[in-house]
Amino acid sequence: MNCNILRKVTLSTRMMSTVSKRLEGKVAIVTASTAGIGYAIAEGLAENGAKVVISSRKEKNVEEALQQLKSKDLEVSGCVCHVAKEGDRTKLLEEALKQYGQLDILVNNAGISPAFGPLLKTTSEQWDKIFTTNVKAGFQMTQEAMPHLNKTKGSVLFNSSITGYVPFPMIGAYSISKTALLGLIKALATECGPTGVRVNGIAPGIIETNLSEMLTTTDSISQTILSNTPLGRFGKPSEVAGLAVFLSSDEASYITGETIMVTGGVHSRL
Repeated sequence: MNCNILRKVTLSTRMMSTVSKRLEGKVAIVTASTAGIGYAIAEGLAENGAKVVISSRKEKNVEEALQQLKSKDLEVSGCVCHVAKEGDRTKLLEEALKQYGQLDILVNNAGISPAFGPLLKTTSEQWDKIFTTNVKAGFQMTQEAMPHLNKTKGSVLFNSSITGYVPFPMIGAYSISKTALLGLIKALATECGPTGVRVNGIAPGIIETNLSEMLTTTDSISQTILSNTPLGRFGKPSEVAGLAVFLSSDEASYITGETIMVTGGVHSRL
């Protein structure tokens, strides 16, 4: 083989190895991680060397996701967890510590949107459910995880949304809950910074998942969204996962208190 080609192949192999192992030695928890963005993040973290604990409200979903991830020789564990239930959050933390003995990364991905319609038609029950799951539970999960998080290179991520900056019609309560996360991220970053734990957020645009199906499959809605998206398409969960991997890695060691957009170029702020 030509020496120049051999050198290029060797360099390429080394670069791939470095990228795929940048989270080696780290342990991560990802909530609501058996489908969509959560699953993609869990998969991305594991592909980059992390040991990952996944979760879902349904045992069947956990088992199926674990089977898929383990079939790719990824180091994963998992358990049932409804993030709004204290006992379930405790079990999730215990699973990570029991299986791997440490915790370096927490990804608060769980979120719901049970109300579709005018904001003023949102019921008290819907409002409480949205804010309990989307805001309060993520805060409580972080609060409970802090004593166990790596105090020199720990990372907490919240999954916010473009709707946190630009509320979408018909999902007003969900949008407001995502705006609340922007403030929570800033406040936690300020408080956790001196401990060495970084806190950041990801704000996806319209990503093709079950949660966004109403927006991506309704022609009148999807065409309006796409016409205002410079890249002209919806995002894929894996395109959010790449950012989560970066923010969880030592490469982002001086980034905290930030929420980074993944929107295909949709304008939302200066």
